[in-house]
Amino acid sequence: MEAARVVLNRDPDAGLDAIAVEAGLTRRAVYGHFANRDALVQEMVVRGTARVAEALVAIDHPQPLVRLALIASRMWREVDTMRLTSLLAVRGPFQEQVAEQLRPVRRHLLDTVRDGARHGVRTDIPADTLARLIEGAAIMVLDEATRTRMSAASGRRLAMLAVLAVAGLDAAAANRLVDETPELRA
Repeated sequence: MEAARVVLNRDPDAGLDAIAVEAGLTRRAVYGHFANRDALVQEMVVRGTARVAEALVAIDHPQPLVRLALIASRMWREVDTMRLTSLLAVRGPFQEQVAEQLRPVRRHLLDTVRDGARHGVRTDIPADTLARLIEGAAIMVLDEATRTRMSAASGRRLAMLAVLAVAGLDAAAANRLVDETPELRA
């Protein structure tokens, strides 16, 4: 699985042969575990999505805006080392399966947006729409970071700032929140 992550992040179209070579295995050995490349990729996506969902649902903070930034930060940390694979997960052939696994995360995000309505999160957009827009902003940062080879630190910060901007903070307030909140600086 680790070899597949490495190879598919270099080349999302790589075949089982390249993955087997990276893993130090024969192609036959890989086929002993997976019927085909799609089965291997699907297993990677399922495991990765479960790991991400578990990490994000556990995030809690009394300030909803900080909680949103923490969700963005943790999402970034979870997907940074597998940017291309992560994009394939949310936009590729397994997106319905991924969406199902992310349902608890989306519920957590929606609850955070609703809670934030009393604490500085914008209220001019329905909460369910705003939660989807916030998720979309985080995915767009992942897309941009993949295309431009953005550093991990820059991507993490941009993910937090993008989420906070969609939530309603102006640039100065978002930067101040990130810079002055110890949990976000870490």
